[in-house]
Amino acid sequence: MVPSENTLDLAARLPRGELVPLYPDAGHGGTFQFHDAFVARALAFLEARPDA
Repeated sequence: MVPSENTLDLAARLPRGELVPLYPDAGHGGTFQFHDAFVARALAFLEARPDA
């Protein structure tokens, strides 16, 4: 996790980086409270082939 103001810089530095809206009322536990949505999006991102 990074400070919120660093998210634009971080996304720009990551290949195929994406900014996704924060999960509502989740705080630091968003990946746990919204694990179904997070895992689905993370797997889709990781499985995407940049050369496909």
